[in-house]
Amino acid sequence: MNIAVFSVTENGRQLSLRVRELLGGEHKVSRYCFHKHTDDDSAVFWNMGSMVGRLFERSDAFIFVCACGIAVRAIAPYLGTKADDPAVIVMDDSGKYVIPVLSGHIGGANRLAEILSEGLGSTAVITTATDSGGRFSPDSFAAANDLIITDFKAAKEIAAEVLDDEKIGFSSAYQHSGLPSELTEFGVCRTGICVGTNIDEKPFPVTLNLVPRNIVLGIGCKKGISADAINSAVNDVLKKNNIDINRISEVATIDIKKDEEGLCDFCSRFGFKMSTYSAEELMKVTGDFDSSDFVLETTGADNVCERSAVLCSGGKLIVKKFAADGVTVAVAEKTVYLDFERKMQL
Repeated sequence: MNIAVFSVTENGRQLSLRVRELLGGEHKVSRYCFHKHTDDDSAVFWNMGSMVGRLFERSDAFIFVCACGIAVRAIAPYLGTKADDPAVIVMDDSGKYVIPVLSGHIGGANRLAEILSEGLGSTAVITTATDSGGRFSPDSFAAANDLIITDFKAAKEIAAEVLDDEKIGFSSAYQHSGLPSELTEFGVCRTGICVGTNIDEKPFPVTLNLVPRNIVLGIGCKKGISADAINSAVNDVLKKNNIDINRISEVATIDIKKDEEGLCDFCSRFGFKMSTYSAEELMKVTGDFDSSDFVLETTGADNVCERSAVLCSGGKLIVKKFAADGVTVAVAEKTVYLDFERKMQL
């Protein structure tokens, strides 16, 4: 995650250092201090709202060490939808409380607050009703299992039914751990969750369809290829195989392409993580792959796209190599196992 930490007082500045120390190992943490209380290792701001605006599109989370009112006024002009807004957390400058105020489930603010409270010895003040009552949350379940929420209205209605002690139906195309008490696979339920790739499947009068984000693209490309050329090839593959681009979890390729500008730009454009592997690692992958002597001679592996997709996914190849204008694309699918105890990975 890209995390921006704002502070306005001297105590807040010192606390922001502790926050970065705690989170910096796993995330990119940038500190922004009010000009009266800053240091050489932070950026300086005079107007918090203006600085937030500059950072908003490229930040996954904001942590404000200040009063809630200051934080709310700074972030409010830039907010969009529940699906897109970053996690927002407020801490008092004495470090006693950590309060997620926005995007608690999907954005991970609640989970981030728990991590901060454990590391700082603070109290996490979780106000979302399902979390504070220890109840099942469709948003949290989806976020923890990398599932796409297709209908936020249905998700909200199911969360309300949980709080009203109504049973929620559950249907899944995938294996899963034991269901929480709020869910059932039996009987007739008005509301329910359906996990699978067919969003037209509606087993309940009010159905929340959750779609797994478990597609890995294996990509090979010639040197100097453009992001547009890669995008065109990928779109052709997705369209021909009826795969939603939102289901893509990451892109895989050979390590000699890790700095290929067009490929890096393509991944950045869509926010895809890129995983790279050595030729030796790729050649150890077992399976029925297309083989090219030319690719073997130039890269050390006889096939980049198929082998990297399978290696990265740990699953199975569902679309074999497609080649177009210097780009090769293959598609693999990760195995899905739904865990109701899993915590969101930040």
